[in-house]
Amino acid sequence: MVTVSDYKKRITQEGDEFLVLILQGGVEAVKSNTTGKMYFTAKQCSVPTTFDELTCQSIIGSQFPGTIEKIQCDPYEYISESGDTLTLEHRWQYVDNTEEMIAEHLVEDVEVI
Repeated sequence: MVTVSDYKKRITQEGDEFLVLILQGGVEAVKSNTTGKMYFTAKQCSVPTTFDELTCQSIIGSQFPGTIEKIQCDPYEYISESGDTLTLEHRWQYVDNTEEMIAEHLVEDVEVI
């Protein structure tokens, strides 16, 4: 399950404004690569929407089936909250596995003679 935690305004390359929902997955325990200590985090991603601002505000806290998964992509630069510039080769994406689950449980039609 993922939870709508917020929404943000974004601007397209053409200058058009649109809204995205900020989705957050469940809490996970992770071990730090630098300190070796455990900490808690939750994966987040944004998903474009056709909703207006009032609708986005009203669905904060709503939950949807699915997960947030790491997807490989072309390298790009990212500026962290601390101001460091990082080169990343992945992004986080919302994956709704409803269609997968339906496909797994479908029974093929059989011809009755």
